[in-house]
Amino acid sequence: MKQQGYSIEISGVWKIFGKNAENALKDIKNEGFTKKQVLEKHGCVVGVADANMSINPGEIFCVMGLSGSGKSTLVRHINRLLEPTAGQILVNGEDIMAMPPDLLRQYRNEHISMVFQNFGLMPHRSVLDNVAMPLEIRGINKNERNEIAERTIDMVELTGWGNKFAHELSGGMQQRVGLARALAADPKILLMDEPFSALDPLIRRQLQNEFMKLASQMNKTTVFITHDLDEAVRIGDRIAIMRDGRVVQIGTPEDIVLNPADEYVSDFVAGISRLKVVKAHTVMQPLAQYEQDNGELSKSSHSFPLDASLSVLIEHAIEHKEPMAITDADGKIQGVIDQSDLLRTVIEGTETS
Repeated sequence: MKQQGYSIEISGVWKIFGKNAENALKDIKNEGFTKKQVLEKHGCVVGVADANMSINPGEIFCVMGLSGSGKSTLVRHINRLLEPTAGQILVNGEDIMAMPPDLLRQYRNEHISMVFQNFGLMPHRSVLDNVAMPLEIRGINKNERNEIAERTIDMVELTGWGNKFAHELSGGMQQRVGLARALAADPKILLMDEPFSALDPLIRRQLQNEFMKLASQMNKTTVFITHDLDEAVRIGDRIAIMRDGRVVQIGTPEDIVLNPADEYVSDFVAGISRLKVVKAHTVMQPLAQYEQDNGELSKSSHSFPLDASLSVLIEHAIEHKEPMAITDADGKIQGVIDQSDLLRTVIEGTETS
């Protein structure tokens, strides 16, 4: 069975840990058992509960939540490191649940790469050999795989370090090697399980920047697991928030910050400044409405794209008093933002924080 349109589609996925998982799932569906009741009666733990999400090609899709929310468990189903208790997973249209073990191993090697928090480097291998390892497994000859590995090492800014070993590298450099190894295989899908969380804040931010640049250049579909909302907001095209194994809300960073689905999400995003996530299209007045109330917009007004951030708009408004034109990709004016619009947005954000 093939499904077009999405890189990854997860439908009704459950993961229940324990020998009596199937009976536990029946009680959840038929009797409405809670996680606590499942544990008490069946000795089973609900890791993922009825997860549904569709991930677009080339998207950086962040899955976040507190420890124990099920985010890392969920991502390990995409490459079947874990087998779901129930549900369906399609990767690039392929039903990976239907793949026999040999075909699954081949599919993982050719189409899906994973980057872990603990780097996972082979200590007896050089940086070059670590990066080339997926290509070696694929049977590519040594000259070709080393050429690809060296090129990928350059991409992650480790030129000249190919002959070093893991213990000779800092934590940030080791994670670059892990990322290079994942990219060397040229996968369609990248799975990243809290890859930067063990690093110092400065190194972490540098790697975030480099990853975002590489992702835009290589157009890889990425599922990025994090417990850090600032990180998710910074790098994610969309975010899924999980709690107790369930997906609570999926949306753009802006959607989630401005329209939290429930009190849990609202508490989660309370510390995020609107300056980081609110875009011009949310703040603007429609052009027709503005001109009806104020007259024709001045042709000398500065213009900004629909996705310009609130912080950029405010910085401009400090020096320039005239309204700003908000334009689409073709340069056509779609709306107008003046200082009162910006002030109103900031005040509302303060009141809801």
